[in-house]
Amino acid sequence: MLDRDGFRPNVGIILLNQKNQVFWGKRIRTHSWQFPQGGIDRGETPEQAMYRELHEEVGLRPEHVAIVARTRDWLRYEVPDRYIRRDARGHYRGQKQIWFLLRLMGGDWNLNLRATNHPEFDAWRWNDYWVPLDVVVEFKRGVYEMALTELARFLPRQDNRNRYLRTGMRQRDPSAPAPIRSTQMDPMHLPLHMELPPGASFDPDPQHSA
Repeated sequence: MLDRDGFRPNVGIILLNQKNQVFWGKRIRTHSWQFPQGGIDRGETPEQAMYRELHEEVGLRPEHVAIVARTRDWLRYEVPDRYIRRDARGHYRGQKQIWFLLRLMGGDWNLNLRATNHPEFDAWRWNDYWVPLDVVVEFKRGVYEMALTELARFLPRQDNRNRYLRTGMRQRDPSAPAPIRSTQMDPMHLPLHMELPPGASFDPDPQHSA
């Protein structure tokens, strides 16, 4: 379903955790990372399409998230010819998107990349809010910047308890032995906030994947 200008209606999803980090997914069998997104079917509203794509791509249901905000208007990007099927060239130009900012109300364990028989991602991670601008494929960078910029003012405030925890750590007894810190991430001993859901794998640095 294309509009008269050759753009397909689409939704984009920016999913936040409690630290205002964003979900970042690796497209299956590629080294390309992106936000969840997908087309709007005929008869669907953008919100209905968002909830459908949310479940199909990351396994979440409406009760797992809260809508924080959405972009006011369509944001468009053009797809280079080399990424367009030959039979679509000449009339398909790209995507026009409504972007939703969501807050994850459940836990990481609610994420499931194998919720359907046609998964979109085979790995995921949490990134700082602006990091995707540095690593997304170039032709999507402009629309990512517009969406992140428009929605940034709606980011939930951070819990001040983290500041007090950091203060408490600075006041640790100097006579106590220093904690052992490992520079390697052992996937069998991931911290609780990094627990992987079904169908996921952990890539600590998607920018340098082979």
